[in-house]
Order: sequence, then structure tokens, then C-alpha cells
Amino acid sequence: MKTVHDSCTRIVISAVLGLCAMVLLTPSPLHGQLLTFSKQELADYTAQSNFERFPDGRPKIPEDLMERARELSSEEVWAVLEEKGFHNQYADGFQILHPETPLVGRAFTVQFMPERPDVHKIASAKAKERGIGPLTNQTAIDMLQPGDVLIVDLFGKKVNGTIVGDNLFYYVMKTTHSGGLVVDGSIRDLNGISQIDMPAYFKAVDPTPIGNVMLTGINVPVRIGGVTVMPGDLVVGDREGVYFVPPQLVKEVLDRADEIRIHDEWTKKKFDEMKYKSHEIYSTPADPKLQEEYKEYLKKRLEEIQKHRSPK
Repeated sequence: MKTVHDSCTRIVISAVLGLCAMVLLTPSPLHGQLLTFSKQELADYTAQSNFERFPDGRPKIPEDLMERARELSSEEVWAVLEEKGFHNQYADGFQILHPETPLVGRAFTVQFMPERPDVHKIASAKAKERGIGPLTNQTAIDMLQPGDVLIVDLFGKKVNGTIVGDNLFYYVMKTTHSGGLVVDGSIRDLNGISQIDMPAYFKAVDPTPIGNVMLTGINVPVRIGGVTVMPGDLVVGDREGVYFVPPQLVKEVLDRADEIRIHDEWTKKKFDEMKYKSHEIYSTPADPKLQEEYKEYLKKRLEEIQKHRSPK
């Protein structure tokens, strides 16, 4: 994991020093993008996704799949990712705002590093030449789109590691349509933020403003805990922690989740009968008749779910 992250870090700093910036040719609120993958690079790094893409190149997971993802639990996501060899997609240890509200959206990634004057000076000068203005947290925040979750690598910083206070948190909520925030760092103004209806995951709370850091990456791979997060990943958070699902696995995760829920539903129904010991039912019934009963129940319930989801 460290090798991947360090490689991405070298790419980003190279972009700062070598002016590897992309200016969009079509009208957009971005004006220009510094320190980011080009649209083609994002497409290359997420080539397994078959979804449409945003103008910046991120995979655009469809709204109907994101709506289904609001029912996911961490355990349901884990089953498919483990099977596919994605062992480092879960992060926890956060303070969670509104834990009763699912966090679901598309990852918009931002990377900060400890301030280094020589690098910061060059990056700021290059940004000024392009009319970008100071490279601050708001540079990235102003690029957010509906359905985004702001994913911020602030390397666990507490003091001066506050990505937003209540005013900017409110702006993120309005811009993303309550998408959400995950920051390996801190926030400020918790009393005010607590009154805003958007899920958030953060490591700490501190009264200081963000400072002594420099913005080094927008929509590049970032590290959150032990996870490499790619722009456009499906972000799924519950009261346990956060999963980052590669777009190419989203449909399979959702379909498997249906089966897991039906299995749990059937298992509890059998327990309600009080006729069986737990090992006779869970996790797989030993009795062939019970196995056949479950298969029929699974088929029936999947058909009912599909019928319910089909357009009227």
C-alpha cells in the first residue's frame, strides 16, 4: 500500500513542478484543474468501469445503483470484495456524524501534504498564472458535483487539519445534494455541523482553521487509513466504517447483498419456528429438504425484489 501511495505522491509533485495541468475545453465551473489526472489518465486507471463518465473522467455510477447502495451494510460489501481479491477497501476508526444516515456517493478525492515552502511557492505561482487563485481547501470544494462524497487525505492531522467548518460543510451539503464527507483529518465547528443534514466521517475535532498544509492533488489516488481510494469509487458508509467499492464491482456487490439479506431473512424465520438448533439452519442447512426449501424461498424473493424495482 505504501508503494502505491508513494508512487501517486511522486506523480502529484511532478505535476506541480512540471505544470502537468489540464484545462477543460468545455464550459464548466472548474475554470481549470491543477494537480490532477487528465480525463484520459482517469479513464486508463478506471478502465474496467463500463459506466458513463463525468467531464473530468471519473466513472459516473448510475443513480439507481447508488439508491440501492443505501441499503448496504459493511458485511454485505465485504463478501464480494474479499472474493475478488480487494482486501484493503475498508476504513474505520472515525467519529461519525449522523450514524443513522447511510453515506453513499461517488468519490471526489483531495490530497494535502505538510507544507513545504519551496514546493508551495512554485505551485501557487503556477496557479496564479492560470487565474486559479490560491490553492486552498476551497479550490477543491468548489469543484464538487451532485452525488459526490468529498474524500480528503489530510494524513491524520488534527490541529490545523480542519478541512471544513460549519459554513463550508453547509456548502458541501448544498453542492453535493447531501453527498457526504470522509476526511483522514479533522473538522471544526462541530456544534454547527451537527445541525446540518449530511453524513460525515472524521478523525478529530479542533477549533483551529486549516493551515500549515498544501493542496497537492485533486482527483488522484489518495490514501484513507489503509485504503487506496480512486476518484469515482462508490463510497458506502454505515455506523461501523466506510467501504470504497471499485465501480466495476458495484453491480455484483448489490446483487450479492440481495441474496445475503434473503438468506438472513429465511434463517430468522426458521429460528422463529423454534424447531431447530442453530447449527441445523445456520450458516447452511444440512437437511436436503431444508436446502431445497431455502432455494425456493430465495428464487421467490429475488423475483419479488426484481418486480418491485422494475419500471412501472
